[in-house]
Amino acid sequence: MKAIRRFTVRPVLPEPLRPLSDLARNLRWSWHTETRDLFQSVDPEHWAASGGDPVRLLGSVRPARLAELAEDRRFLRRLTAVADDLHDYVSGERWYQAHPGELPAAVAYFSPEFGITAALPQYSGGLGILAGDHLKAASDLGVPLIGVGLLYRHGYFRQTLSRDGWQQEHYPVLDPNELPVSLLKEADGTPARVSLALPGGTQLHARIWLAQVGRVPLLMLDSDVEENGLGERGVTDRLYGGGSEHRLLQEMLLGIGGVRAVRTYCRLTGHADPEVFHTNEGHAGFLGLERIAELCDQGLDFDAGLEAVRAGTVFTTHTPVPAGIDRFDRELVARHFGPDAELPRLDVGRILALGMETYPGGEPNLFNMAVMGLRLAQRANGVSLLHGQVSREMFSGLWPGFDPEEVPITSVTNGVHAPTWVAPEVFRLGARQIGVQRTEDALTVGGSERWDSVGEIPDQDVWDLRRTLREQLVTEVRERLRASWRQRGAGTAELGWIDGVLDPDVLTIGFARRVPSYKRLTLMLRDRDRLMELLLHPERPIQIVVAGKAHPADDGGKRLVQELVRFADDPRVRHRIVFLPDYGMAMAQKLYPGCDIWLNNPLRPLEACGTSGMKAALNGCLNLSVLDGWWDEWFQPDFGWAIPTADGVGTDPDRRDDIEAEALYDLLERRVTPRFYERGQGGLPDRWIEMVRQTLTLLGPKVLAGRMVREYVERLYAPAAHAHRTMNPDRARELAEWKARVRAQWHGVTVDHVETTTATTTAELGTTLGLRVHVGLGALGPDDVEVQALSGRVDEEDRIADATTVPLKPVGGPDPEGRWVYEGPLSLDRTGPFGYTVRVLPAHRLLASGAELGVVAVPSEDGVEGAGLLMR
Repeated sequence: MKAIRRFTVRPVLPEPLRPLSDLARNLRWSWHTETRDLFQSVDPEHWAASGGDPVRLLGSVRPARLAELAEDRRFLRRLTAVADDLHDYVSGERWYQAHPGELPAAVAYFSPEFGITAALPQYSGGLGILAGDHLKAASDLGVPLIGVGLLYRHGYFRQTLSRDGWQQEHYPVLDPNELPVSLLKEADGTPARVSLALPGGTQLHARIWLAQVGRVPLLMLDSDVEENGLGERGVTDRLYGGGSEHRLLQEMLLGIGGVRAVRTYCRLTGHADPEVFHTNEGHAGFLGLERIAELCDQGLDFDAGLEAVRAGTVFTTHTPVPAGIDRFDRELVARHFGPDAELPRLDVGRILALGMETYPGGEPNLFNMAVMGLRLAQRANGVSLLHGQVSREMFSGLWPGFDPEEVPITSVTNGVHAPTWVAPEVFRLGARQIGVQRTEDALTVGGSERWDSVGEIPDQDVWDLRRTLREQLVTEVRERLRASWRQRGAGTAELGWIDGVLDPDVLTIGFARRVPSYKRLTLMLRDRDRLMELLLHPERPIQIVVAGKAHPADDGGKRLVQELVRFADDPRVRHRIVFLPDYGMAMAQKLYPGCDIWLNNPLRPLEACGTSGMKAALNGCLNLSVLDGWWDEWFQPDFGWAIPTADGVGTDPDRRDDIEAEALYDLLERRVTPRFYERGQGGLPDRWIEMVRQTLTLLGPKVLAGRMVREYVERLYAPAAHAHRTMNPDRARELAEWKARVRAQWHGVTVDHVETTTATTTAELGTTLGLRVHVGLGALGPDDVEVQALSGRVDEEDRIADATTVPLKPVGGPDPEGRWVYEGPLSLDRTGPFGYTVRVLPAHRLLASGAELGVVAVPSEDGVEGAGLLMR
């Protein structure tokens, strides 16, 4: 019979074992080997059955075993040492506390998903894993971060395959009481709540669950509470599920409810209030509206509140295509705000204006979450150098009159949390070389440009490590493949062939990620005969392990999965290529270390960053990738290969895929496999080992999440905190009023006349010309603007590249017609075609960028005398 209700019966730990509960509830165990080893020793069989989850382990271990451990002095000594280590970790000074300068008292970090551990399945892919790694690295560095997300009752779906290889989704129900989380409670012991007003007078209530990620609290909102109606209870049912209104309610709960949860947490725990709010993609953008409403309650108007909020907000965009951004019908958004719904004291028109696509090509009736995120943040960034460039071009319509390179979106290249993704065997090899503490510091704090100590590890040790990891992967693949075939309906008698799947001495290629079309899961199948030759080569074979989930609503992605699975089912090659269903963190942690090559072949430039290859690299795996995302930035022939791209404007998509697949086969056949299989005098693949060594030495320090979070602190969080402190109510009002005045009067700003001290079209290098500019400022004055000269090399269409900017100074007062004269030097510091122009920008001491208002004045064609191109 089926139970009508289920609940978790927790064991009562004997007093000497009480620290086990604290260790299980702090997710540091997910990346701390000694803590995991301790839990494994409690009961190895139950540890394996629990999937390495301490909470589930302690809920299943026999009371007799607990009583036995309570008397085991050796175990109790280990328990004390690990518990003391955790106490030192969460309370001691770390990098942040020793960092000079004024840093934020706290930072709130919002994301719709967090991939911390497989035991807390609240992630779907790269965005969530990145957010989890951000929290872990912040904890290692001592950054006072508060994570904010949602607790989904189904998490992300589990994936199986039908007999014919079609993806099937399953949504197991998650019981928060069985997860490593606890309820945030008020002083009287009742659960802390946040509520949102909905149209029609109803309310959306949510509890706040707390996951402790090392030093960092992660607050997760859960709407499955009895006070809610059936529809409201389902708001947090599944990650990225439901229709448009369902998604809007999720994002309102994340942003608005998330700010309220942070305020509640700080009130109950005494944690410092955040000075900086960081929104990881546009999903949490509504947090800015809640903060404006807070300031309006304190006496500011909307415009001043907007300036105060912008000062302390950081926005990170992760998508390189407009289709990847959440957009809602403006009427749907309008219905959920205003007098009869949420944030009634804010004008609905002002809210809508923040998300409207008011630029050429924009949809006038859609509310764009990324556009709102950018308008509500004074600082914004992409997640690799190339993605920063793509983002500046994609969003340039918000800053009309400025070249894309001047759009105020910078980049911080993603990184990965090494202690999570580095195999224990790799860590132990490093510890043997430089000691445990130095290895831990190198992987967490980072800071060095190179890991030169890797060069001292003997070749034999490197090669033995790589074979050990490959052997472990072979064992893991066979177990998972056997389980997958049983789920597909195969009987034991049919599966004897699985014992011969993969070979620990064959070059192993990994490809695992989500399966949208742009990642091109099946590019490797473009020429199946050629791929078969590579897989079955008599002297230099390859073997491939593939994994990935298609979105439940993406039948195109599911067809790609099926196509790959059917090829891998072919008896001729099934021992050399496998597809593993249900890709997730637990599988990934085995897959990255065991591969020799990590393959990535997206359509350039649609991979914003792509971090799977970073995780592989930290384990000595070489990258074979299209030059996109992080690989475009850091590729060197010393530690991998670049797949040439055919991404010209006129290239037909099928033709492009043919060309790039051909390039992939050629690289594997002529360069990759020969290097892996050729042996030097000592019987080792010397050149391959040297590439592994260079990968660890040169790439290792770059790909760390510790490096990434340090960049966020120094380049974004610290300036945002300074701006937040500077932007007191009076200054916020001042800036808002100044912006309103400048926008209203900008039509009167003109560049009327430009002249230089020479009218020739050639000049000598090193010459300095005098520049004189006549500008009209209308009702504005010199204190409201900056007049600039921009100069540099020009192309055939007279566009200036790598411009040098020099501010010009006003000379005297306005002439009888109200025009001002500005003068300054123009240095001819480059040979070849050279040009210059002048422009007028708004200027105020509280602006973060001259482009912030998105207005600029430039010369008209007839206002230039003796100006233009020089040094032809």
